[in-house]
Amino acid sequence: MKTKELIYAALFAALIAVLGMIPPIPLGFIPVPITAQTLGVMLAGCFLGKRMGALSLVLFIILVAIGLPVLTGGRGGIAVLIGPSAGYIFSFPIAAGLIGWYSEKIWPKVRTWKLVAINIIFGVLLVSLIGAPVMALITNTSIWAGLVGALAFLPGDIIKAVIAAVITMQLKAISPIEEKTQI
Repeated sequence: MKTKELIYAALFAALIAVLGMIPPIPLGFIPVPITAQTLGVMLAGCFLGKRMGALSLVLFIILVAIGLPVLTGGRGGIAVLIGPSAGYIFSFPIAAGLIGWYSEKIWPKVRTWKLVAINIIFGVLLVSLIGAPVMALITNTSIWAGLVGALAFLPGDIIKAVIAAVITMQLKAISPIEEKTQI
């Protein structure tokens, strides 16, 4: 792995940590708050591609595990990784990797609407389909109740999917994916 790739991964892990400074929106009926950090997951996949996108989220999870307060609300540590948010957090590298994989596949003919669709499928639906059942199991509620509760995330997550796609299209010329296609 090149130094430049490691720097990109570290920068995006830092970006996701900065997005954690935006105060969470707690929901009374679900123990997982609405956060801005899923925007960073989608950006990492769209902009960096599969390998660096997933690596940036693995690095982010390592920062959480060692106790740095990089999650929204200043949370961090092993307790968070075994709490109600665990499924969502551990789905981040998978989501970023799949978003990146599809972004790389369509890059020569990329369009904003295609990135929005990819972000919704993997950055919204996949994250919820992994996170909600894990949350339900940890909180001892039904998986169905967890999935229904996760519907509260959909409006904001769809907005984040659009924002990530628009930002990626604006920065397309400097994306590492663009560099790969030029070679």
